[in-house]
Amino acid sequence: MTAEAELRAPWWRTALRALAVVAAFVGLVLFSAVLARLTLAPSHASEDLVTTNLTPGASLRQYAEDYTFLAACKQIGGNLLLGMPFGLLLPVLVPRSLRLLRVVVLTVVVMVLVELAQGAMVTGRAFDVDDVILNTTGALIGYFLLGRRIGRAVHTRRPPRGAQDAGDTVPSGK
Repeated sequence: MTAEAELRAPWWRTALRALAVVAAFVGLVLFSAVLARLTLAPSHASEDLVTTNLTPGASLRQYAEDYTFLAACKQIGGNLLLGMPFGLLLPVLVPRSLRLLRVVVLTVVVMVLVELAQGAMVTGRAFDVDDVILNTTGALIGYFLLGRRIGRAVHTRRPPRGAQDAGDTVPSGK
């Protein structure tokens, strides 16, 4: 067996990694469709109630002061859950280096674009910076709970087979 053949991963491991990446990509596409359906649907009933929020924490304060506990939990929890798939799926698609930073940046970019589309094109919806913050927090929760482990499993770095044994040999002589 050549040294090059020893360094290559078994074919089934490569196929399994490729399958995981394809599954994550399909999951991200499906999630994007659900995200668009949930966030870009017009809400004619709240047309007169919504306003743009550019002040971090303003909507959260409003939830605490004006909403029932259940309605506030639904708003906050829904935004957290909406961001979690990014924290679970992106680590499979993103290379290992700077993965956390990339997950955060990609989540912020996508959520800002969704919020801008809501505010510009959808009746009864408005841009809300607190939604972006909550979605990104949800992505971080998903990343730290499971996404990091999934990403490490898919993108493992295995040392060459000979490297493990090299340290075990005792030099002869002095």
